[in-house]
This record gives sequence, C-alpha cells and structure tokens, in this order.
Amino acid sequence: MKPDVRIFEDLNALSEAAAALFIESCAQAVTSRGRALVCLSGGNTPSRLYDRLARSPYTEQVDWPHLHVFWGDERCVPAEDLQSNYRQAHDALLSLVPLPARNIHRVRSEMAQADAALAYALTLQSVAAPPLNWPRFDLVLLGIGDDGHTASLFPGSPVAASVPTAAVKADYEGRPAKRVTITPPVFNSARRVLFLVSGEGKSESLAHVLYGSFQPELLPAQRIRPTDGELIWLVDQAAAGSL
Repeated sequence: MKPDVRIFEDLNALSEAAAALFIESCAQAVTSRGRALVCLSGGNTPSRLYDRLARSPYTEQVDWPHLHVFWGDERCVPAEDLQSNYRQAHDALLSLVPLPARNIHRVRSEMAQADAALAYALTLQSVAAPPLNWPRFDLVLLGIGDDGHTASLFPGSPVAASVPTAAVKADYEGRPAKRVTITPPVFNSARRVLFLVSGEGKSESLAHVLYGSFQPELLPAQRIRPTDGELIWLVDQAAAGSL
C-alpha cells in the first residue's frame, strides 16, 4: 500500500495540519467513546504543535477534561529535568490548558529503569481495551531520527516484542541512553498514527523508511504499521528532499 505522505512548505504549515488532525481525532474519540487517548512524543518537531494547541483558536477546540495523555517514550531523568519529554509537553502545553492532573499519565522516570518500564506497563493496562493489555490509542505522535529510530526503538533493538513497554539501554549520538519506550504492538493497535518529520537532516532516513527495502532491524520506524488504523506522514519540504 502506498504510504500517506503529506508534504508542507515548512514546519509551521506542518504543525497547522497536525493541530487540525489532533483536534479531529480527539473530537471523534470523545463523541464515540467518551474520552480521547493520545500518545505524545518528545523532540523539536512536535513542540511547534504543542505551542499551537495551547493558544487560541486551537485550545478552545479540544475537550480537555475528556483527554488523557501518555508518552511513547521517556528518558530516565527526573520529571523536572530539561531532557524530560514530560517536562517539554508540560511547559509548552499541559500547564497552559484545563487538562485534569489525573488525565496525565507520565512515565515514572525518576524510578530505576526496569521498574519504570514495569510501572508504565501497569499504567497502560489500567486503561486497556480488552482483549489487549494496553489502550487502543486514538492518536499517536511519532518522529524519526537520522538513523531511522522512532520513540526509543533504536537500530539493532529486538524487532519482536511481546510486552507493551521496554527498558532501553543503547548508545545514541555517542552517549549512553537510558529510556523507557512503548513497543510496536501498542503503537500498531492505534486508530491513527502521525509521524511528524521536519528538517533536511531527516530526508535520507525518511526516504529509506518509506521507500527502501523492509529492514525493521535497521530502520525501526518501519516497524510501525497499524493493523486497523491510519498511518499518516506529515513532512516539510526540507525533509521531503530525498523522496
């Protein structure tokens, strides 16, 4: 099946489209099921989306009391650390909108890594969609790295996963990475997955992920293939340069 790739002039236009899809996904979920379950991502690209959602006219279009937020991955640092994906979303969005604290489901990243992964699996299970042991997310936000990784699924990490979360120990960009990540079975059960990809540095990686040979052990972003949901790539022109 041909991938659904939508190319935009720049990051601002990409973020505008992402905001519209975020609002649409949440509205459909609340209307159909009484709540919206959204999985956020870290990194530079989604920060522009978060900034939009925190401001008018976007923020008035989200039913915040019925929205629940989760994270696809997290660094094992305290919640107030500048490297925390939770802190990024909190500062840019969550602290600025009427989202109940009980609806924020962060990774307990201050815990030991394996303990944090187990605790997050239990968090996911608490809002599971039986027969699954995790929720069926209404919207998942993801990005890709220059090496084709997504969330904290890095090249060379196990392709098959039977558990919803994993503790990740890897060398990334020349330094050790201690993280917790959600695994592909959870992402692939989502109703809608959005990849947000911007910048010239992502162009070769994006082309390999989308149109190269299927090498999920080397290009983990290829592992994300929703079984009964949408997969949409929102890409700016710089990142689309090699397509």
